[in-house]
Order: sequence, then C-alpha cells, then structure tokens
Amino acid sequence: MSFPMNVLLLTTALLVLAACQREVGKPAAEGAKTLSAQSVAMTAFAQTEKTWRDQRRERLLAPDGWTSLIGLHWIDQGSHYLGSAADNGIRLSMGPEHLGMIDIKGDRIRFVPDKGTALTLDGQPFKAAADLKADLDEAGPSVIGFDDGKGEATVIKRGDRYALRVKHADAPTRTGFTGLDYWPMDPAWKVEGKYIPHEAGKTMDVASIIGTIEPAANPGLVEFQRDGQTHRIEAIDEGDGRLFLVFADRTNGHGSYGAGRFLYAEKPDASGKVVIDFNQSYNPPCAFTAFATCPLPPPENRIDVAITAGEKAYEKPHEG
Repeated sequence: MSFPMNVLLLTTALLVLAACQREVGKPAAEGAKTLSAQSVAMTAFAQTEKTWRDQRRERLLAPDGWTSLIGLHWIDQGSHYLGSAADNGIRLSMGPEHLGMIDIKGDRIRFVPDKGTALTLDGQPFKAAADLKADLDEAGPSVIGFDDGKGEATVIKRGDRYALRVKHADAPTRTGFTGLDYWPMDPAWKVEGKYIPHEAGKTMDVASIIGTIEPAANPGLVEFQRDGQTHRIEAIDEGDGRLFLVFADRTNGHGSYGAGRFLYAEKPDASGKVVIDFNQSYNPPCAFTAFATCPLPPPENRIDVAITAGEKAYEKPHEG
C-alpha cells in the first residue's frame, strides 16, 4: 500500500519531533523551571519595591510627617512668647494666638503654657510650667500639642543653638502634596556590595543645609561595582544597626534632587556582604519643606555614576 507524499512527510516529521523531544525534554523542562523561578523572583521584587514606596508615602504624609512642617524658629537665650498673634516674639504661621513662653538659660529649656489655650505635653494636659527635652535627649524631645492634636512643637539642637520645630496636619506642603515620582523598578540597581569597616569610634564631619558641621559615627563604607567601575559610599551609624548612606550622583539636578539622596542598607552579613537597593533611594526632607535641617552628602560620597533608580526630584505645587 502506498501513502500520499504529504502523509509520509508529516509522519516523518512527527517521528523526528518525538525523537527530539525525548532528547531535549529534560533541558526544556529545566528551562521552564528557570523561567518560572525568574518570574516568581521578579514578582516578589516588584511587590517588595511597591510596599516600600507605599510606606514611604505614608510616612511622608503622616499628620506629623515631614510634609507637615510649618516653621523652624531659632531661639536665643532668654524668654520668648510664642503663638500666631503679631505680639509674639516667635510668631507661628498656624495655631493658637498664644501658646505660652519659652525660656532658655544655658541648656535648660523651660516652658510656661498660656492659661487660656488648651495644650498638651507628651499627650497629657499641659497647665503648669515644665522643663522641656530637646531632640538629642535619649528619650527624644518633649512634644507640645495644640489645635486638638493637629499641631505640635518640639525643640531641636543643631550645633550650639536651639530651635523650635513646628508641625501642623493642615500644613500647605501636606495638603498640597503633588506626589512622588520614580525611575522604573530595576533589579539591576539592587546590587551586592562589600562592607569595609573602619577602626572603632571613627567619625566623619557632615555638613547640613543650614550651614552646621557636626561629627557623625562612621563605622565603615560600602563598596560596589557598576559598569566595570568601583564606587564607595561612607556609611553613617544612627544607632539602629542599619547603614545610613547620604550620597550624591550624576543625576542630581538632572532628574533627582539637587542636594543628594538618602538610602538605608541593612547591616552586612558575617562575610561582609551588604545589599544596596538603589531603587529605595529617596529625597531628604528639604526637598519638600524649607524648615528641615538635612545633612548634605560628604565629599567622599559624591560618586561618579548616574544612579537612574529610586525617587526623582519632587515637583512642588505652583504658588499664586
């Protein structure tokens, strides 16, 4: 019995295909597993980055977050009345007409609340004079609350000077927030670096946007590779076990905030490996408000590479 030529060709092709599948079946399955694993890894990566971005926005827009700042008032030694009325020595842009009187003698900060204004001190009714703690205190600063909890005032110390930092949930920078913009998520910018420790107790001078220079604990640096080049970023220890990286790169003023960005990295493992996820680089508070005291990137942390990852420059709302 003879068969049409097309049937013979089809049969031959099927036999060849079956043989090939027997030969390559195992590698093909392994390839499918690899692709599946990569897909799972990419999904997990994207979810991690999205969660971080959501939390970043939530913290920034919290009622007492960085966008709620409405004032930074430097306080000279002596007594000063404060409030939103024109007759105060320290005039607030929002809040009650009179909060009370603050008095600084040396490093002692005392506050006498106004009797006609409802205030709280660390969440409790504030009716009698009390000493205040500044932000450098181990327990954190004392918090004066006003406007039914919408506003708060704390004392901060920068260099040898004290200032009153004031926040309000109805701050224009919070209510008029325009949103955050990012470069696309990119696993290639989640790099494995090497941690190089310094001698114990080392510090580095860090300048701030307000002109102060203060020492910061500098336990070591992180080293990473990009496009065949080695880059290093000195780390700051803020006491929570993580590495705080304040850095500048070639995108500053060309897509990212001009005065640099911040990034945290978890502490290195036993072998010194540290993961640096530049997708989580973010703007300092000064990108959103004129009342912050942000550190600037040290000269050592101005790296010669364009880090096209993480948070882009913030577009402030138009005024007028």
